[in-house]
Amino acid sequence: MNHNEWPIGQERHADSASTDMDLDKLSGLGAVVTSEYSNMNGLVMVRNGSIAHESYYNGYGPEDKHHVASVTKSVVSALIGIAIDRGDIPDEHVNVLDFFPEYDFDRADKDGQRGRITIRHLLTMTAPYPFPDWQEPLDKMCMQSDWVKYALDMLGQNGTIGAFKYATAGAHLLSAILTRSTGKSAREYANEYVFRKIGISEIPDYGMTAFGFEELFGSEVRGWVHDPGHYSTGGWGLTLTPREMARFGELYLNRGKWNHAGVISESWIEKSTAMNPNQYGYLWWLREEEGIRTFSAIGDGGNMICCLPDENLVIAIASSFMVNPSDRWPLIKQHIIPAIRG
Repeated sequence: MNHNEWPIGQERHADSASTDMDLDKLSGLGAVVTSEYSNMNGLVMVRNGSIAHESYYNGYGPEDKHHVASVTKSVVSALIGIAIDRGDIPDEHVNVLDFFPEYDFDRADKDGQRGRITIRHLLTMTAPYPFPDWQEPLDKMCMQSDWVKYALDMLGQNGTIGAFKYATAGAHLLSAILTRSTGKSAREYANEYVFRKIGISEIPDYGMTAFGFEELFGSEVRGWVHDPGHYSTGGWGLTLTPREMARFGELYLNRGKWNHAGVISESWIEKSTAMNPNQYGYLWWLREEEGIRTFSAIGDGGNMICCLPDENLVIAIASSFMVNPSDRWPLIKQHIIPAIRG
């Protein structure tokens, strides 16, 4: 994908021949977004390597960064795969506690359920935690001086290994494992081994001096948030433009290659996006519906990188945070997929 060919403007379309999209069917998107998706600020569609549609709302433009929330998790998944490919981490079946020898867990922990939890369990959200499903007390982790210890203390408590439970704490442990294995923060590792290679601008260190809500989640977040131990937040905290989100999705559609050069191994892409009963891969959400197969990076507020591999289409949506935003899938299913030709 050539950055210089991407159009600039509030709503622009590429030539329909290059994208094989029915642009007339996309012409009403603006009205739909304005009326039904009020916190959506940017929408970029890339098909066959070219922009099919690009539009911005609420005063935002193509250069504006957005806190993409849990989309960050899918980036961390890519980094773990690269670290395994490079030999920095042996494989995804290594036990999590092996990376944290200074935390004094007793023999019962190491021999019991907590000691059997692997990197793969964190990637697939199949590690047990004490909180009810979808009720993770994320605010409590953010109030700790040592987020890693807090996450480890919760790990393996209640439940059984293999049952799906969405947990941001596990994604943060993956960030810590990456740093302990490579000597680089997730932000540094991503800049060196992903972003620089696919044309995404350098992600700066977010110079945090406090760890309140605004510093961690607010609209002024820039770069990539880190915890008090300076580990990049594994479950949220990354800021990207809609175009940069689309580039990351294109990397996955291209099976880990960019300009014919390998960035992520094809085998990692396959494992990350292979359908399973939980409909969740290696920190990617999976969907098969009416013959349409997708894998998506999804973040709170309605941020999304939706990849349709069979259609060679990426849809990147950047949004401002709001409680209970409208589900983006109906927009994709009802107004974007019908425009696909060929």
